[in-house]
Amino acid sequence: MSESLKDEYSTDYQAGQDNITPLGLDLHKSVFFITAALIIFFVVGTLIFPEVSNSLLSGAKNGAIAHFDWLFLISGNIFVIFCLALIFMPVGKIRIGGKDAVPEFSTLSWFAMLFAAGMGIGLMFWGVAEPVAYYTDWYGTPLGVEPNTPEGANLALGATMYHWGLHPWAIYAIVALSLSFFAFNKGMPLTLRSAFFPIFGDRVWGWIGDVIDILAVLATIFGLATSLGLGAQQAAAGLNYLFGIDGGTATQIAIIVGVTCVALVSVVRGLEGGVRVLSNINMFLAAALLLFVIFAGHTVGVFQAMWTTASSYVANIIPLSNPFGREDETWFHGWTVFYWAWWISWSPFVGMFIARVSKGRTVREFITAVLIVPTVITVVWMSAFGGSALEQIQGGVGALASDGLTDVSLAMFQMFEYIPLTAVISFIGIVLVLVFFVTSSDSGSLVIDSITAGGKLDAPTQQRVFWAVMEGAIAAALIFGGGADALKALQAGAVSVGLPFTFVLLVMCYGLFKGLNNERALINAGMK
Repeated sequence: MSESLKDEYSTDYQAGQDNITPLGLDLHKSVFFITAALIIFFVVGTLIFPEVSNSLLSGAKNGAIAHFDWLFLISGNIFVIFCLALIFMPVGKIRIGGKDAVPEFSTLSWFAMLFAAGMGIGLMFWGVAEPVAYYTDWYGTPLGVEPNTPEGANLALGATMYHWGLHPWAIYAIVALSLSFFAFNKGMPLTLRSAFFPIFGDRVWGWIGDVIDILAVLATIFGLATSLGLGAQQAAAGLNYLFGIDGGTATQIAIIVGVTCVALVSVVRGLEGGVRVLSNINMFLAAALLLFVIFAGHTVGVFQAMWTTASSYVANIIPLSNPFGREDETWFHGWTVFYWAWWISWSPFVGMFIARVSKGRTVREFITAVLIVPTVITVVWMSAFGGSALEQIQGGVGALASDGLTDVSLAMFQMFEYIPLTAVISFIGIVLVLVFFVTSSDSGSLVIDSITAGGKLDAPTQQRVFWAVMEGAIAAALIFGGGADALKALQAGAVSVGLPFTFVLLVMCYGLFKGLNNERALINAGMK
C-alpha cells in the first residue's frame, strides 16, 4: 500500500462497482440478488423439509465441530494474543479516521451500542442457565470436574466466563478494527472485502470480494433470525411463567411481529435517534437489574462469587484453551467449540456494527474498550446471576435445586423467585430481552444494508426497512412452518458458516497488521 492507495482504490472500485438504483434503491447487484436467492432457497427448503434440513445442517455443524475443534481453539487464542499485543504496540496510537478525527458518540453511548450488539441478549439467556448446566452435569462438565461439588461450582463460573470473556470479544475486535481502519483511514467502503485489499489488491472488487460479502450477509441474517426466534421463545416462556399466557407458536410469532415493528421505527430514525437511544435504554435497564440482583439478593455471596469467577477464569484459561488431549469431549465439543463457531459466524455483523460507531478512537482505546471492559462487566454479571443460582442450588432452595435445569429459557425467572419483588424484576427481565432484540435487529439491518449496498453508510432507508422485515419474517415463518427443527436448522447453518469464516479472520489479522504498520510508517515519515 502507499499514500496513493486512496485515489487508486476509488477509481478501481467505482469502475467495477456493479450497483443498480431502481426505485430509488442503491444495491450491489451481485451481492444483493445472490444473497436474496440463497436465503429464499434456504427458507423454502427448510419449511418444506424441516427435519431433513435440520439433519443435513446439523451433520455439517457436527462435522465442523468434531474435525476442526483444534482450528477453532487455536485461532481463538491467536485472536486474543493479537489483540492484546496491539494495545502495547506503537500502532496503538493510530487514530481511526486520521489524527484529526473525533468520536461521533459519547464514550457511554459508544460502549452501550457495542455491548448491546455484541452479546447483551446472550447474558440474559445464559447468565443463569450456563453455570447451572455445568454444575449439574446437564451436558458434560468442564475439564471433567465432579458435578455438584464446591470445585464443580467454582469451575462452572470460570468456564462460563471463559465462553463470554476475552475470546469472543477478540473475535469481534479483529473484524471491527479491520473494517473501521480500512474504511475511515483508507477511504474504502465499510464492507468485509475492504479488509482484504492488502492481500488481494484490486481483485477484492471482483468475485473474491462478492463471495466474502455474501458469506457475511448469510451469517448475519441467519444468526439474527435464529436469535430472534430463540428470544421469542424465552420471552414467551417468561410471559407464561409470570402471567399464565400461552407460550406457544401464536405468542412467539406475536412477539416477533412486535419486536420487528419497534425495530422498524428505530431503523427509520437512524443510528443516532434509533440504535443509540435503544442502547442507552438497554444499559440503564441492565444496570438497574444487575444492581438489584446484587443488593436485594445475597450481596456477600455475590461479591464472593465475583472473586471466584475471576480467579477461576484466570486459573483455567490455559487448560480450557487447549484443544489436545481433552477428557471432557462431550462438554468441549457441545459448548466451547460450538460457541467459538457461533461467535465467528456473528463476527461480520457485530464487527461491522462496532466499526460503524467507532470512528475517532485510537487503536489502543478501541481494543481496551472492546476487549477488556466488556470482560470485566461480564465477570460481575455472571457472578450476580450465575453465582446467585448456584448458591440457591447448593442451599437446596427453589426449582433449580429440586428439579434441575428443565428449561433453559426459564432458568433466569426461576432464580428470580427468591429475590424480593420477583414479579417486577421478572417483567423488567422480559422487557430487557425484547429491547436487546430490537437493538440487534436494528443494528443488523444497518450492517446487512451496508454490505448489500457495496459498503455505503447512507443507503436509502427503505433498504434497511426491507432487511428488518426479512429478519422477522424468516424467524416467524420458520417457527410457524417448521417449529424447533427449523430453528435448529437455521442455527446449524449459522454455525457451519463459522468454519470458512475462521480462515477469513486469520487472513484478516495479517491484512490488519500490514495496514497498521504501513500507516505508522507514513505517519513517522510525515506523510500523514
